[in-house]
Amino acid sequence: MDLDRILAPAIATPTQGARDIMRLSIMDWMACALPGVDEPVSRICRQMVLDEAGAGQAMLFGGGRAPMRSAALVNGTISHALDYDDTHFAHIGHPSVAVVSAAFAVAEHEKATLDQFIDAALAGTEASVRFGKLFGRAHYQIGFHQTATAGAFGATLAAAQLLGLSRDQVHHALGLVSTRASGLKSQFGTMGKPYNAGIAASNGVEAALLAQKGMVSDPKAIWGQNGFLSTHHTDGVMDETPGFLMEQVSHKFHACCHGLHASLEALALLKPQDPGQIHAIHVETHPRWMTVCNQPSPTTGLEAKFSYRTVMALSLLGYSTAALKTFDDQHCNDPQVIALRDKVQVSASDALSETEALVRLETEDGDLEAHFDLNAPMSFEARAERVYAKAAALVGEEKAQSIRIGLTTSLESLIVAAAG
Repeated sequence: MDLDRILAPAIATPTQGARDIMRLSIMDWMACALPGVDEPVSRICRQMVLDEAGAGQAMLFGGGRAPMRSAALVNGTISHALDYDDTHFAHIGHPSVAVVSAAFAVAEHEKATLDQFIDAALAGTEASVRFGKLFGRAHYQIGFHQTATAGAFGATLAAAQLLGLSRDQVHHALGLVSTRASGLKSQFGTMGKPYNAGIAASNGVEAALLAQKGMVSDPKAIWGQNGFLSTHHTDGVMDETPGFLMEQVSHKFHACCHGLHASLEALALLKPQDPGQIHAIHVETHPRWMTVCNQPSPTTGLEAKFSYRTVMALSLLGYSTAALKTFDDQHCNDPQVIALRDKVQVSASDALSETEALVRLETEDGDLEAHFDLNAPMSFEARAERVYAKAAALVGEEKAQSIRIGLTTSLESLIVAAAG
């Protein structure tokens, strides 16, 4: 059956390398969530759930407890509020926010072990990536947000693993979530984008719980007539590459859309430059990013996270694009930033992959050019060092250390670290 073929690599016995990467992504997820608790979307979502006064089954970032699916909604939204979490370019999505948020809520309620939580999160993120590849670029280009659509399927599998569902129950759960999976790219640059991730996490928990209680779905809900693949503009091509695709996850080291990162890394190769001596800045990127992160004249910090022109200007003016405080409304409306932003020209090139960018500066002393590919090899040790440094910068050295210790000791310790 097609569903078993896509699930097989996700539920395979994890390699140590895949588990190690998953631990890094969980650290990254938590480090992004904790400073995001006071974002407007976080406060709104958390307060809505707290007002409902449901059963306190799982903790919420920022305080309080709620039913599992509500906790997944809140924590999924909060952990994506800063848009600083990991990405997987194989399906252009953020694999951890929806899946880990779902797994964390269910694992706490089910009193799972740390290893069970990590393995369920790995199975779910792997499934998310593979469903994302199945849905393909057509799905993304037409306007669906794969973090949310593919993420809902991954969140379902993670929850199902922790609930101990049978094979048939897993199939029913995935069939049920196929009618719930949603999320549109039209929400990019608004509170709706992190909410998409929360919806996916919550939908996954809900579908798994319903299947556990005996709800059934059409076994052809994904592949059949009027199923998800045929109604959601998908490519429908399955990738059966062996091994864990999650090992190729990309962690973000700039606090903005990952589509901007290659251009920022290329620009870093050309700095420092006197902004007053720059006549023009040319950015070449893959065509797909032109509809994702090419907002020409943002007026808010949230919009700036999706703007080549603004991040180029901010970086050249000496602002750290790794710092959350860089992306605020005041900087977007600074005349100096606007003047330099207006010198940036963004164009698409079919010669570049989705992970590449080419940046050229026209200066009084001549042209300067640099290329960068985010798929350039990085050792696990170097990645771990950068993820930990990012976590320490976001939550402080003491909290980052408590997260790292929790990831090697017990789920209870990790929950304590998450509680703030």
